[in-house]
Amino acid sequence: MNSNGETGLNKALFEYCLRIGDTCLIAGQRLGEWCGHGPALEEDIALSNMALDLIGQSRLMLTYAGQQEGKGRTEDDLAYRRDERGFRNLLLAEQPNGDFAMTITRQFFLSAYFFHLYEQLISSSNEYIKSFAAKSRKEMAYHLRHTSDWMLRLGDGTAESHDRLQLAVDSLWLYTDDIFHTDETDKILFDNKITGDTAHLKRTWTETIGKTFSGARLNKPDSNGFMRMGSRDGKHTEHLGHMLSEMQFLVRAYPDAKW
Repeated sequence: MNSNGETGLNKALFEYCLRIGDTCLIAGQRLGEWCGHGPALEEDIALSNMALDLIGQSRLMLTYAGQQEGKGRTEDDLAYRRDERGFRNLLLAEQPNGDFAMTITRQFFLSAYFFHLYEQLISSSNEYIKSFAAKSRKEMAYHLRHTSDWMLRLGDGTAESHDRLQLAVDSLWLYTDDIFHTDETDKILFDNKITGDTAHLKRTWTETIGKTFSGARLNKPDSNGFMRMGSRDGKHTEHLGHMLSEMQFLVRAYPDAKW
């Protein structure tokens, strides 16, 4: 591969690692907001541990993204010194926690996505991505099992828990198309056998979602013209800016501080 090809591949890897790393970071930050506020002690600990898993995955991806960019930026630089237009996280990840049903639904959608994504990336031609996926898939298997169990408990529980869960599904569904939107970055990485087929990924995700919906007696919302996309271009909902103002405050207020 010539230097231009290598540069193009590095740029695509940088962008792709931001998408995974940013989504894990923002999802972990959201789950971290539950710390000390869980509906039960055991669940409080579970949500906090899931948040830590996601932050750990984010660190690995943002570190590798910085290496591919080649400008000397670290994981901390990428996490704390970009504005919202520089973030590439999925729109779904930045949605507010709402009630417990809303949080579980959001995390169920994301966990199913990451689990099947990492299953694909285990076969990546990129050794770093491959190793990352092999480790992270084990964590996502637990996340998916945990959130699936809650979807079934809430959906097949009381009338109120079912109604709250269905409302959460209806509210968050419009962000799910954003998960599978593809662009030139995806094409470059797929052609180099670094990533898998997005169409297949969507099929496996849809099958997992459908099985759980069936057991939880949930109705799958219809896709429509109001589906929200744009994360790959740095276009986000109003919620991300508020999150970043809290998450990045200390580092930006004291840029020379040593921790």
